[in-house]
Amino acid sequence: MKLKIKTGDTVRVIAGDHKGSEGKVLNVDREKNKAIVEGVNTVSKHEKPSAKNPQGGIVKKEAPIHISNLSLIDPKSGDATRVGYEVRDGKKVRIAKKSKEVI
Repeated sequence: MKLKIKTGDTVRVIAGDHKGSEGKVLNVDREKNKAIVEGVNTVSKHEKPSAKNPQGGIVKKEAPIHISNLSLIDPKSGDATRVGYEVRDGKKVRIAKKSKEVI
């Protein structure tokens, strides 16, 4: 499956518990079709004391969210939009379907 959301994109959550939240994509897992979005879907996890974290305790971190629950933000209008592809100047580029802007 072609993933149209890439690392560094600004996205909005369109379904689930965090619907309406926005953030920047930090990482994309192509095998599982999931992405980690900054500030969205944070979970609390208990960590054992270790050399890296001598205190241990409860740590908050972002959990992955499925790509189908994310929509790209149009750079021109700021609304959620779908992604398309066009050939411009001999190069294939991603465009926002609403405004035809290059992403």
